[in-house]
Amino acid sequence: MARKTPQIRQMVRCQAWWRQRQLGAIILGMNNPTYGYRAKIGLIVPTTNTVNEAEWNSAVPDGVSVHTARMILHTDTQTPAGRQALYDDLSIAVGSLAPAGVAAIAYGCTAGSLISPRHSLPDYMRSLCDLPCVTTAAAIVDALEILGAKKIAVATPYDQRLNDHEAEFLASQGVDVLAIEGLGLGANGPSDYPLIHRTTRSRVEALVRSVDRDQADAIVISCTDLPTFGLIGAMEIAHGKPVVTSSQATLWATLRAAGVDDALDGLGRLFRVA
Repeated sequence: MARKTPQIRQMVRCQAWWRQRQLGAIILGMNNPTYGYRAKIGLIVPTTNTVNEAEWNSAVPDGVSVHTARMILHTDTQTPAGRQALYDDLSIAVGSLAPAGVAAIAYGCTAGSLISPRHSLPDYMRSLCDLPCVTTAAAIVDALEILGAKKIAVATPYDQRLNDHEAEFLASQGVDVLAIEGLGLGANGPSDYPLIHRTTRSRVEALVRSVDRDQADAIVISCTDLPTFGLIGAMEIAHGKPVVTSSQATLWATLRAAGVDDALDGLGRLFRVA
């Protein structure tokens, strides 16, 4: 179990204070905010990620605002030390978002949330802030279940080591990975990660064409720093199957957790079926 440091305990006290302040505002009859009057949603992204925020802000419905915290990318989610480091940094990030009055918090990172059971990490986050929390890895699997997709093809920007880790995680959730292909980024270490957001949409489309299989029920495009908004609808038509991307699935899960059930144009079947 992740330990709670004095700093984390102080954040928890701050969160309790903020909830009391919100209650006071309700009692005093204060007006709704100008922004986020339907819902404020919190997003935690790795420090090098510049796509997730941009795509969410381009897609959220009127009345929903996005509020972001940043933390280093954690790719070691398997060793006790690596997992504890992730828990400690998430605790700080969650503690920085909860006082903003967000309705739900998402950890928008695929590689950093490949933990089984898939809802154990969102549950840990919720234990810190008493708010609905989601992670990208859990949201992808939840989306595949909603769509009834059991066999998938996966496109990633990653190197083989991380691809193998993701495939193992998905298999542990009952998902059959028929094929997984990446761009090789990460093979040279963390210096590769800032290159992910430079991937062009045309290269993403080419990678999807290469990895798709006729037997696949759906295509997954992994990594929240890979640009996919603006492609999903066209790719679903071209390939004749649902397309689930990291940013799309995480946004879907976060909006639903925040009580927003809009069907967003251009974001594929997922937003139309649930």
